[in-house]
Amino acid sequence: MVKLLKRNDAKDVDAVLDASFIKAWSTRHPLDNKKGYSDSDARVGRAGRTFGLGYKLHLSIDSQTMLPLTCVFASANQNEKKHSLNMLEKTKTILKRSAARLRSVIADSQYSDSKLRNAVDETVIPYPTNQKRDVRDLLRVDKKFRTYGPEDQKREYHKRPHIEAVYSFLKTQYSLAVNKVRGLGNVASYALYSLLCLVLNREAAENLGRPDKAVSPTFFNT
Repeated sequence: MVKLLKRNDAKDVDAVLDASFIKAWSTRHPLDNKKGYSDSDARVGRAGRTFGLGYKLHLSIDSQTMLPLTCVFASANQNEKKHSLNMLEKTKTILKRSAARLRSVIADSQYSDSKLRNAVDETVIPYPTNQKRDVRDLLRVDKKFRTYGPEDQKREYHKRPHIEAVYSFLKTQYSLAVNKVRGLGNVASYALYSLLCLVLNREAAENLGRPDKAVSPTFFNT
C-alpha cells in the first residue's frame, strides 16, 4: 500500500472511515444473550438495521485508490466514536510514511463528534438531527440517504460509498464473510489476511498494467 501511494505521488488524501459487522461463529450464551457461548469475545451489536453477535472491523481507506490505510478490530458492541481518534492517528502515521498528507476525513453521522472534527483540518461528516438543530447550513443526510447542505460538502460526501465497496470486496471476493474462527485475535488475523489479499491483488494488477483487475482475484486464478 505504501509503495502504491509513492508510485502515484499522492500528496493530499481524503480518508474515508467506516465500520462493518463480522458475524461470530457462535450462538448467544444461554445465561447472557449479549455475548457469545462458544466465542466469549463476541458481543451483540448493530449489524446494519438489526443486531447480531460478532465483531466490527473499523477501517480507513484512501478515497481515490480505495486501498486500506489502517484498521482496528473490536467487539460489535463498541461504536465508531470509541475508535475514531485512534483510527485517525494511525491513518496520519501511515500517510506520513508515504510522503502524503491527510486532507480530509469523510464518514457518516456515527462519527459526528467534536473531538474528531477538531483533530483534522477538514471533516465531511453529516450532523445528526439532534446536533446543532438551530444551524441550517450544515451537511445532513436523511433516512433515504439524500444529502442536504453546502454543495462542496455534498460532493465530497459522495466519496463515502467507496468504503462500502471495499467491504463488499472483502466479504464476497476475499472470504471475510465466511470466517469460522473464534476469539477477537483469531478474527482479527483472518480479517487481516482478507485485507492483505485485497492489497496484493491490487499490486499484482498494477504490476501487470491491468488496473481494471484490481479487485478481481479470479483473474489471477485462470
